[in-house]
Order: sequence, then C-alpha cells, then structure tokens
Amino acid sequence: MPEYAGPYGQLTPCGGGDPIPLVKDRLLIGRRGEVDIELRFPNVSTQHCRMSLEQGYWFVRDLNSRNGTKVDDRAVMRKRLDPGCKLSIAKHHYVVEYEPQMLGAYGPPPADDDYMDELMRSSLMDRAGISKRGKNKDE
Repeated sequence: MPEYAGPYGQLTPCGGGDPIPLVKDRLLIGRRGEVDIELRFPNVSTQHCRMSLEQGYWFVRDLNSRNGTKVDDRAVMRKRLDPGCKLSIAKHHYVVEYEPQMLGAYGPPPADDDYMDELMRSSLMDRAGISKRGKNKDE
C-alpha cells in the first residue's frame, strides 16, 4: 500500500516539489484567504476550485476562475479525478494520487459529469444507435 502525504491522498507537482496532502474530504484551493490549499501564484484565483470526495472518488469543480481548471489537458467545470490523472490549476500541474478502495469506493466509479453533459447533448436517436430515416448508410 503506497504512503501518501495526507489521509485522503495527495497532489504531486509535475516537475518536482513537495506533495500537497489531501487532509479532508472537501478542499478549497486558491491563491489566498480562507482556503485549504494555498497556491501563491498570481495566475491562480483567490478561490480557484474545490475538490470533494464522493463515493470514494475525488471530484473537482472550477469556481469561475480566471485561468481555468483542467483534467488531463481538458478544460472542465466539474469532473471526476481518477487516480493518476493530471489536474491543472491555471498553469500549475499536479498528479492526483489516492486509492478509491481505501476511501470507501465500491463497484463502478460514480458518473462523470462531463460524460453526462456530452451524452445529454446528443439526441435520443443517436444515443440509441438508430440512424435517421432517409440517410444514406455511407454518410
């Protein structure tokens, strides 16, 4: 079993540096003020994003930050953070390290909001795999 800096895992800076411990199940990340994880960089918003533990998995929610939050190089509003993924807060990159089973996860991971958003944008016919009438099969 790997050792982590905090009881809920850690954020390991890409390119070196001390790991940031995940010490509770809801964490506010920002540049200053009453935040749980303080990142003193000018491009990080005062209250940049929030991490929350849900069913044994970490999720991140961007708090309308100026420079955005990304998971594996994709801009997100809310997204599940799978173990080993890259979390980018403004231009600062971290590997998310934790073990879902140790945090109470069981069965399949909870639904990822970005996947659900993409799914809901498609029509019921597309989701069911039914092509529209009159369409040529080659199209």
